[in-house]
Amino acid sequence: MAAATPSPLPPLLAEPPAGAGTRTRIRHAAARLFARRGYAGTGLKQIATDAAAPFGSIYHFFPGGKDALAEDMIRTTGPQFMALVLGLLEERDDPVDAVVHAFDSAARDLVANGYADGCPVATMALDVVDTNDTLRGAAADVFAAWVEGGTEWFSRHVAPDRARELALAMVMLVEGAFLLARVSRDPEPLRSAGRSLAALLAVAR
Repeated sequence: MAAATPSPLPPLLAEPPAGAGTRTRIRHAAARLFARRGYAGTGLKQIATDAAAPFGSIYHFFPGGKDALAEDMIRTTGPQFMALVLGLLEERDDPVDAVVHAFDSAARDLVANGYADGCPVATMALDVVDTNDTLRGAAADVFAAWVEGGTEWFSRHVAPDRARELALAMVMLVEGAFLLARVSRDPEPLRSAGRSLAALLAVAR
């Protein structure tokens, strides 16, 4: 069992460390804006303002501009988000209890942050899936890694073929539940999704 509950946010979405350099401040500011506003709703001027950085420094550190920052956000927060999920799952010895605990924790965190911070990758993916193939590909890589990581965890408790099915179900339930919970301003979709996945896991065992 894990010794401590992990932070509810991927590290890149948290405030940068005190005394952080310009590049780090830009990365953190961009990631937070992209996670909440999506690609279309985020501008470079706002990133520079939030980062307390000169506008030109964005292109100095990220010659690819907005797209480079967006890809950095997706490929960095994706693994960080999955690490948070896996950390929550390790906090319970029984896997069925672990699934319920992870989704309940996500529900509490969503309420605590005013329904502002759901899944950062999904927010971006919905914005770029038909308009930016590079960013769509980055999001696809992240989702594939999540399925792989989930499959590895479920494989400790069920047969390998069922493990992948459960991992896919987990990703789909997480994403759908976050969306419905944020739109309805109600944490119940996340709790319900957790109970649903727990039931699937119990049957698979």
